[in-house]
Amino acid sequence: MKNLLVNAIAAAAVLAVPVAVADEGRDLFMKSDCITCHAIDKKMVGPTFKDVAAKYRGDKSAENRLVEKVVKGGSGVWGTAAELPHPNMKEDDIRTLVQWILAQ
Repeated sequence: MKNLLVNAIAAAAVLAVPVAVADEGRDLFMKSDCITCHAIDKKMVGPTFKDVAAKYRGDKSAENRLVEKVVKGGSGVWGTAAELPHPNMKEDDIRTLVQWILAQ
């Protein structure tokens, strides 16, 4: 058990996000419909989260823009596939999810 905690803390440090955010972001992803079109490192309908993180690395406005994109939906950045809108998701949950995605 201690090793699991140490590994989780080390992984979060590498990701530069708190362990709680990393765990909560992953849990939100697993419970959401995002899993239908996205994966961490495997191209599906939408981009991989590693590709999203790489594209926006160092962009200080990325988090807010991606939160808005998840809420409103959109297309054209990654091809013709559309990001479906998620107006009923809590903004705090979306922000946690986006922080987790950007930390990949």
